[in-house]
Amino acid sequence: MVDNFAVADLPDEVIGFKYPLPNLARSLKQRNTKIVAFGSSSTAGTRQVVPFPAYLELMLRNEFGTEMTSEFGKRMINVINRGVGGEEASTELPRMQSDVIDEAPALVIWQVGTNAVFRNTVPEFAFEKVFAAIAEGLDRLSKLPTDVILMDSQYATAVVTPEKKPLSEAMVKRISELAEVAGVDVFRRYALMERWHIAMRELVDPADDLALHLSDWATRNVTEALFSQIKRMVKAADAT
Repeated sequence: MVDNFAVADLPDEVIGFKYPLPNLARSLKQRNTKIVAFGSSSTAGTRQVVPFPAYLELMLRNEFGTEMTSEFGKRMINVINRGVGGEEASTELPRMQSDVIDEAPALVIWQVGTNAVFRNTVPEFAFEKVFAAIAEGLDRLSKLPTDVILMDSQYATAVVTPEKKPLSEAMVKRISELAEVAGVDVFRRYALMERWHIAMRELVDPADDLALHLSDWATRNVTEALFSQIKRMVKAADAT
């Protein structure tokens, strides 16, 4: 857990989800549950840092996968990693059908925003193209029996310089607005990590020359925060 910043103590405006996860809750009562993590390098993984989908899979299996169902036996929960380093929503959209929709997952976690800030001079990553791609992707996913979580930008050295920080804040704000229109949850990674930065935690992998990719500590604790909200909203869905 986070030193002096226990995930359970963080206020809802930092990490709280707004919407239940009924499709995931329903799937967790069956034999197999499939989740797709879709995004760029912090989804795919870098160097020796284990990426968040692997940690999340372990946490979900420990929480929900140990129970036996009378009809199916022991549950299996798989978090499929569909991250590709260096991509952004605008370049991920063409592979959404094959990498996400064709998998028929109960939950999609779509990590967006960081590369558009980091590589903001690349035409393909122009903010309006990224925003349009997120909106179109959310529209496609809305037609499926799947829950969606948008994971916003990370708070990392390379994207919070005096030049980049206003871009990061604009990106995070727009991601939240797009999620609100689509009626899906946002995992506010940027705000969460900013809290930890204030507490002087090491968020960036010290071996990363780009000062962009997360440390193992940050990755594990980001995942713990994400897992805590998924668990809470599954229980909320079960209660309705």
